[in-house]
Amino acid sequence: MKRILLKSKIHRATVTDANLEYEGSVTLDESLMQAADILPWEQVHIWDVTNGSRITTYAIPGKAESGVVCINGAGAHQIQKGDVVIIATFCEYEEDEAKQKEPKRVLVNAQNRILSA
Repeated sequence: MKRILLKSKIHRATVTDANLEYEGSVTLDESLMQAADILPWEQVHIWDVTNGSRITTYAIPGKAESGVVCINGAGAHQIQKGDVVIIATFCEYEEDEAKQKEPKRVLVNAQNRILSA
């Protein structure tokens, strides 16, 4: 049996911009992506702590060490600049492997600088 578990999350990031005119996705600081083991084009779930909205999209890398967390396209109707969000990824694991997996948890400050990973 396979199970779907949390693979990684960026906890309580602050949205730095929301761009309705972009085709879609979320632009993330490349350093945050690396710390959370998120690849370009990988599916991410974004949960807005500020207003309760939830979206699923994909990640694209932004400038490393910039702190950028920009919601692009239609998602910008639901998640706004200044909102606090959790960005999560999931992975499917075999039963034995799932029992030994721990997700990567990246905690950030209000400027999206890594506090712990």
